[in-house]
Amino acid sequence: MANQLKMAVVHAILTLAQLGWSQRRIAGVLGVDRETVARYVHSPPADSKPATNPIPGSAAAEAPLADKSSGPESLCEPFRAVIETKLGQGLTGQRIYQDLVEGHGFTASYSSVRRFLQRLGQSQPLPFRRLEVLPGEQAQVDFGVGAPILRPDDKRRCPHVFRVVLSFSRKAYSEVVYHQTTENFLRCLENAFWHFGGVTQTTVIDNLKAAVSRADWYDPDLHPKIQSFCQHYGTVILPTKPRMPRHKGKVERGIDYVQSNALKGRTFASLAEQNQHLLDWERRIADTRIHGTTRKQVRVLFEEEKPYLTPLPTGRFPSFEEGRRSVHRDGHIEVAKAYYSVPPEYTGRQVWVRWDSHLVRIFNSKMESIAVHVQVEPGTFQTQDRHLHDKKISQVEKGTVWLLRRSTLIGTHVEQWARQMLETRGISGVRILVGLLSLTRSYTRDQIDQACSVALTHGAIRLKTLRQLLERGGPVQQQFAFLDEHPIIRPMADYESVVQNALGTEADQERSLSQKGVPR
Repeated sequence: MANQLKMAVVHAILTLAQLGWSQRRIAGVLGVDRETVARYVHSPPADSKPATNPIPGSAAAEAPLADKSSGPESLCEPFRAVIETKLGQGLTGQRIYQDLVEGHGFTASYSSVRRFLQRLGQSQPLPFRRLEVLPGEQAQVDFGVGAPILRPDDKRRCPHVFRVVLSFSRKAYSEVVYHQTTENFLRCLENAFWHFGGVTQTTVIDNLKAAVSRADWYDPDLHPKIQSFCQHYGTVILPTKPRMPRHKGKVERGIDYVQSNALKGRTFASLAEQNQHLLDWERRIADTRIHGTTRKQVRVLFEEEKPYLTPLPTGRFPSFEEGRRSVHRDGHIEVAKAYYSVPPEYTGRQVWVRWDSHLVRIFNSKMESIAVHVQVEPGTFQTQDRHLHDKKISQVEKGTVWLLRRSTLIGTHVEQWARQMLETRGISGVRILVGLLSLTRSYTRDQIDQACSVALTHGAIRLKTLRQLLERGGPVQQQFAFLDEHPIIRPMADYESVVQNALGTEADQERSLSQKGVPR
């Protein structure tokens, strides 16, 4: 049997002939013998159908589509021209139905109008638009299913295969992990950048939970750690539209390729063994193939793209853990079973925390740093003085010097009373100082200073005495001077003569006794 032309070629012959092309020109363009072209032009095959979309400008493209709907004719068909006119004006189906009833005597239901509008809207879908990018501009990322891992207990476990494809050269990097966590996602993406020797300007991902906290085509919410990673490497992560995988079609096909070519039918003993196999496969097979779209070797195109990649930073992205924490009523958050203070205005709110083996960093909702702590042992509280509210700091904690300085502001007698009290009472007098300062809530400074002045004259150093003096008042103890002369008091000279006479009498008696020989 003679070779048969494909229907696409036959359709092309007939279409070009209808456009006025000569048989010679058609044969030269399509690479077909001129007699074969003449045979199909003069006797087209019966029941031939176009294998592809009609060529724009041809009669087939301009011909209206036949109504393939089955069943009786729609009750809206007599009003087709009116409906099409109103549809062109942008009116809704409900509005068109109302106008048909009021102005044209339409008697059918709204459902008939709705079904007719749906039939009018049926057309061939628009072809997809291919988007090609410049070198170093874009990378696409996706996850697939890796080859099974046979564990020592003979149980199989299927990991996830992570793949990054450079959109220009189709150079790729693959790695398998057990979990699609944020840490694994960033580690794999970072390994890919260092494998390529540079960073792309943008990175297209889907809306995986490890990177996107809230999917939104216009304003997606990325995890703070993802944002920090982008700042570190100078790239931008662009999530695709939800449920729109064709927005990253290059890596979608790349996942199929690595699953079918590199991993299908294979098993491995560990993740490390499978990752080493993928690395060798990328180098030996994937990089040396002629890509079906670019028609060039992947390795050659990558050498052209590599100079356009953004240089790598001096070091890798810092490894840390992060999470959201609620601030407890005591003004602390829990991290790794230890407790760290935050400013008092965040009590009852949520904060972001990042920690490693040395430091604990706390951020607000805008990712502004609000506290930094040195990591402590589990069960330990780390509290900074500046995180304590002024009303929650006891005056006793502020010390004796601070309390004495405050007492000086009340009055000089208050300071004297406070110092004398401390010399007498010692450490227990610190609380008395706090009580002395608390008197300012009920009494004026002059009243307190006056009470301390009275207490000093009586030598009273009890706070109870001060309170009584403030409540009832009291006179200052007066000291009287001794008088040298007074009418009712004998002069000192009289007392002197009395003493001398007494002393003289005793001397005379002793002399007389000695003369008589009487012993003393």
